[in-house]
Amino acid sequence: MVWDVDDTLFDYTTADRQGMRAHLVAEGLIQEYGSAEAALVRWREITDQQWARFSAGEVDFVTQRRDRTRDFLGRQLTDDEADAWFQRYIRHYEAAWGLFPDVLPVLEALSGSHRHAVLSNSSITVQEHKLRSLGILDRFEAVLCAAELGVSKPEAGAFLAACEALHLPPHEVAYVGDHPEIDGRGAAEAGLLSVWIDRGTAQSQSAEGAVVHRISTLAELPALVRADTRFGAPSTFG
Repeated sequence: MVWDVDDTLFDYTTADRQGMRAHLVAEGLIQEYGSAEAALVRWREITDQQWARFSAGEVDFVTQRRDRTRDFLGRQLTDDEADAWFQRYIRHYEAAWGLFPDVLPVLEALSGSHRHAVLSNSSITVQEHKLRSLGILDRFEAVLCAAELGVSKPEAGAFLAACEALHLPPHEVAYVGDHPEIDGRGAAEAGLLSVWIDRGTAQSQSAEGAVVHRISTLAELPALVRADTRFGAPSTFG
């Protein structure tokens, strides 16, 4: 079983919203955007744009983060200034971290029958820190991220790298993620059992043409994988 992190296990949308609102208040910036809601929309737009550049290999992980800050503030900053501003935001963001309530029950339900890994379009430093802080890092045999892999979802190479880390062929691996295209279609086209956890975010859409199993809560996952005859490998972890 391979997992996405943000908005799959970790409630990224809520943490980002609450963290950025608190940061804007502390920085005295809300009035520049008209409202906290308008600022949050702008922050998410810029985040998506910069992640697209990172995913395409145009910039490295640290550069996209600095450019997010510069674009959002609309002014030139030195690298040190951009890093300092982003770190102040991170403190507010981390204070709002939390798992979705269906995560621990499903990890417990699958702990004896399935092995687990993480595949994220982030960096290992970021995601290992997050998973450790949330108390679930030791649930996973491997944490793989685009920044270190050099390939990102939805490219097949990212999903195949996760399968290799588990020493399993793609048809014996399920991938669970919140994005129907990046996660859902990408995993399906790489030959994995693709599971889209649709948490009702704005990106809810149909990954047409790919065999993607849609669920609305992780509580549905154990029955789904039990019903798929490809999953017979016993757990060798923990």
